[in-house]
Amino acid sequence: MLEVLNHPLILHKLTIMRNKETGTKDFRENLDEIAELMAYEVFRNIPVRPVNIETPMGPTVGYELDKPVVIVPILRAGVGLLDGIRRLVPTARVGFVGLYRDEETLEPHEYFAKFPKDLDKSTVLVVDPMLATGGSAIDAIKLVKDRGARNIKLVCLVGAPEGVKAMQQAHPDVDIYLAALDDCLNDIGYIVPGLGDAGDRIFGTK
Repeated sequence: MLEVLNHPLILHKLTIMRNKETGTKDFRENLDEIAELMAYEVFRNIPVRPVNIETPMGPTVGYELDKPVVIVPILRAGVGLLDGIRRLVPTARVGFVGLYRDEETLEPHEYFAKFPKDLDKSTVLVVDPMLATGGSAIDAIKLVKDRGARNIKLVCLVGAPEGVKAMQQAHPDVDIYLAALDDCLNDIGYIVPGLGDAGDRIFGTK
């Protein structure tokens, strides 16, 4: 499933992020806020289970998440989505995948991977601001699948049709959530119109 979250607040904040005049502070803060808004939508249909509790006025049946949540940001830019999601799900555990992209072949290469236990019993959110060629997301999802994860969602800010298609072919069982689906990739693998290099803009490295 592909879901593009055309929420007015997300569109407003994303426009600020796309603007090349937006500085690191405002870019990072808007990404953090969009991540929280996206998390609300991503968890809209997540399974819950009934639980018996006591309110100050007596017993009732409430609900809690049916599975633990694990967030897996793809380093480094994926870290920019982490805090916004954790504000809604503060009990979520966090794993990390480090991948870098070869500037010539555009292929991703792993340099770090660390995950919580029991991925097979968890809802796993793989997060990264950009879904461009799809290579990094495909490899990251393979890594969590190799460790037992089966209930996986990919959460990205901006996607290109090429990346969406590649993801759907490689992992048809993974739901994809985007804030925006852009036009295409350019000849060096960047999303157009996109917002530039998300990692550099988050951390001010250019």
